[in-house]
Amino acid sequence: MTKVINKSKIAAALVGALAIAGSATAAAQSISTLQNEEAKTHEADVRSQEKINSLFEQSQELLYEYRGIVDEYEQLKVYNDHVQRLVDDQNAQLASLQRQIDSVEDTKQGVVPLMYKMIDALEQFVKLDIPIHRDRRMDRVQRLRDVMENSNVTTSEQFRQITEAYQAEMDYGSGLIAYEGKLTFEGEEISVDFFHLGRAALMAQSLDLKNGWIYNSDTNEWEVLDDAYLGALTKAIRMARKQTAPDLLKLPIYAAERAE
Repeated sequence: MTKVINKSKIAAALVGALAIAGSATAAAQSISTLQNEEAKTHEADVRSQEKINSLFEQSQELLYEYRGIVDEYEQLKVYNDHVQRLVDDQNAQLASLQRQIDSVEDTKQGVVPLMYKMIDALEQFVKLDIPIHRDRRMDRVQRLRDVMENSNVTTSEQFRQITEAYQAEMDYGSGLIAYEGKLTFEGEEISVDFFHLGRAALMAQSLDLKNGWIYNSDTNEWEVLDDAYLGALTKAIRMARKQTAPDLLKLPIYAAERAE
């Protein structure tokens, strides 16, 4: 009986031990499973963090790109505003220039008829004046008329040449001037030295110094100069050419007729 009880106790102990061993094995399996799950969770966390890091980096890059675009936009806006101001200023200058051109055209409409009148007046003056370089002066008048018909010459240049011709006419009225030329008297062409004292007197002397003539502005004719004045005329011609010192001379004078 006692042996039976002991066997029963031993069997119960074995069953208990087996139960404990089974429980320990189950617990070990649970821990392993938990560790595996924890590892998987950790890996998932790592992957998630990597994704987060990647998204953060992308967002930073996008932010930098956005800021760059904003900066570029601001720069372009400033530049465009600058260019617009330049364009506005150029448009204003063009408008001003157009107004000036319109004004010049209006001025030309008044100046051109005036220039033709000035040329006509100059030609009349030369014809009525004593014949100092008359051919040369009439040629100048014709050149002015040719210039007026030349489309390649600007209005300002045309006006300049006309005023220059008037200045040349003024120069004939001052100083002692002598020059060599041809005098036609009684149908004969004679080589002479012309002399004029402004427009107060115009005379001529033959190159052999034996004959002299004076222009009568009342009759518009050449007249023989009295022999008494030949010496003074010779000296006057030399004075005009700066070949002798200035001196007082006695010469006849015919006042030039005023041009109407």
